[in-house]
Amino acid sequence: MKATIERATLLRCMSHVQSVVERRNTIPILSNVLIDAAEDGTVKVMATDLDLQIVETVSASNVETPGAITVSAHLLNDIIRKLSEGSQVQLDAADNRLEIRSGRARFKLPTLPRDDFPVIVEGDLPTSFELPAKQLAELIDRTRFAISTEETRYYLNGIFLHVTDDDEPVLKAAATDGHRLARFTLPRPEGAAGMPDVIVPRKAVGEIRKLIEESDGTVLIDLSASKIRFTISGEGGVVLTSKLIDGTFPDYSRVIPTGNDKLLKVDPRLFFEGVDRVATIATEKTRAVKMGLDKDKVILSVTSPDNGNAAEELEAEYSSDLFEIGFNANYLKDILGQIDSDTVELHLADAGAPTLIRKDEGSPALYVLMPMRV
Repeated sequence: MKATIERATLLRCMSHVQSVVERRNTIPILSNVLIDAAEDGTVKVMATDLDLQIVETVSASNVETPGAITVSAHLLNDIIRKLSEGSQVQLDAADNRLEIRSGRARFKLPTLPRDDFPVIVEGDLPTSFELPAKQLAELIDRTRFAISTEETRYYLNGIFLHVTDDDEPVLKAAATDGHRLARFTLPRPEGAAGMPDVIVPRKAVGEIRKLIEESDGTVLIDLSASKIRFTISGEGGVVLTSKLIDGTFPDYSRVIPTGNDKLLKVDPRLFFEGVDRVATIATEKTRAVKMGLDKDKVILSVTSPDNGNAAEELEAEYSSDLFEIGFNANYLKDILGQIDSDTVELHLADAGAPTLIRKDEGSPALYVLMPMRV
């Protein structure tokens, strides 16, 4: 294989694919990327961790000899990063070595044969639909912070996607760790009818979010009950394929309260800052912030046996009974950070019942937060 690629093009591609590669690998080939240069002047770069696979296609300045080789992903990425801006990078594979030339710099790296490189077999992916990249990004941002990191409850380690016919056909994304729940709803895309319920793993969610960061196009999503493939349109194109979590997501709709009769309306930004300030003195044991609700005000307080206490009063719209409730300060801030409006609604029942949080009734995003004893 012999090909020449512009440094900026190769660096952008490598920054995408190398993040799939785990830093520590017991199987040497999984530390490598597969570089496959074709006669038509395109170069495919591929990485995998056996559960997740990414393939990005870039245009080479020229391909002198087609062929394929695998080489250390992180090493290649570091080398390309340190080469001069605007330079051309020549990749020349021969005798189990990849020679990299750019300007006066020369590197020779050990390689492994392409035939050893594992490929995820996608099989049949019967469901296929498109989402605008911006919409997919919002769906991920509004839910992924609630994904559980508890490995024993592996079925909560991702975003749950499913379609329902409530008042109208919709696609819902949900994530929960048992303490909080985030749900995002959008009109069901054309082609998504009858799709299986799927749980997209946390790592795949993170990778696809990075890939669509600068994209203004659409993302084609193909899936079956066991695999999902994201195809991002644009220059070259990137294809991310992931295995899905094999488990049953709990019926989360049962924890969404419907009869909470106390309504608190407050500015989410001021609320976030107030919670953040009083939580400064909280320790691991006392990360609860207490909310005292009174007519048109909310009093935030934290009491720590080690660090004393803190309190702050905020203006709010509230006209129900006086009562107190406690929440995990970090969980509350995570949710408030998702609300991009002048007011946030908190629908409360009592100090032991889950609280419903949303921007307003028409908001596609909805959050449920379990209280803490304070």
